[in-house]
Amino acid sequence: MRAERTAVTGLGLALLSAATFGTSGIFARSLIEAGWSANAAVAVRIGIAALVLAVPALIAVRGRWQVVRRSAGTVALFGLLAVAGAQVGFFNAVRYLPVGVALLIEYSGIVLVVLWMWAVHGQRPHRLTVAGAVAALLGLGLVLDLTGTGHIDPLGVLWGLGAAVGLAAYFVLSARIDADVPSVTLAAGGMAIGAALLLALGAIGAMPMRVTSGSVDLAGIRTSWVVPVIGVSLVAAVVAYVAGIGAARVLGAAVSSFVGLTEVMFAVLFAWIALGELPSVLQAAGGALIVTGIVLVRLDAHRRSRATTPDKPEAEPDSEPDPDSEPELASR
Repeated sequence: MRAERTAVTGLGLALLSAATFGTSGIFARSLIEAGWSANAAVAVRIGIAALVLAVPALIAVRGRWQVVRRSAGTVALFGLLAVAGAQVGFFNAVRYLPVGVALLIEYSGIVLVVLWMWAVHGQRPHRLTVAGAVAALLGLGLVLDLTGTGHIDPLGVLWGLGAAVGLAAYFVLSARIDADVPSVTLAAGGMAIGAALLLALGAIGAMPMRVTSGSVDLAGIRTSWVVPVIGVSLVAAVVAYVAGIGAARVLGAAVSSFVGLTEVMFAVLFAWIALGELPSVLQAAGGALIVTGIVLVRLDAHRRSRATTPDKPEAEPDSEPDPDSEPELASR
């Protein structure tokens, strides 16, 4: 009975994480439409989140500073590409595209991971992975409306593909980071480095950093700019990361990763309610194909992981997060 309650708690945390991650697009859109640059919105989001998570991140790594020093270079690259790069790409993409479409383009980055592992490491994908990649590519074609019946801004697509590259870098780099680096420390460190980079580029004029202090339109309601800032940094970052870490501890890597895919559905739902953005039938079908493709790829990866480490137990509720669950904790 206790195990069932624990599983329900873990599932609730995983859904909470996916749902809160899915709100980032609507909070970002309200700031951008009020005159904020996408880069400033990202810097504020990850900067505030890094500050809030700093204390638990330091507590988690106490007594293991040698692990942090050993992984410093990879964590720095993680912050530059997987955190700052992915989020700048996504936040700029929502300037030109519906939130759901931008997120689906970003999630297609899983195909880039397959190609990278094949080209660089010689890991030829198995048939299930190939099927997943083909499904995701076909779905991407429908989402981008390559038939020409609708209009998709090419600039938004380019930003979305940039976010996909950042997401791919996230998965690749996560596999290289020492498994002894706690998830919360990785998330906080990556966000701190990403925020520092963006602020530095803004300070020298290499990247636009515009902020406004007037009222904004959030889901059709005029409110203070502070509201979406709190939303995008505390709700869509801090709560999302903490809930995701808790879910991974309870459910383990496999289950939490699949539940995390509901972020796409939550993002589309919130964009529909708050922004009136509803994908066309073709785009919805394409989104379903992309999600199906990602599920197939992850299912194949999990199956092969279990085959090579048959005696590896699932993460216990009070244990350190499973290293395999790291990519699910900071993908936004």
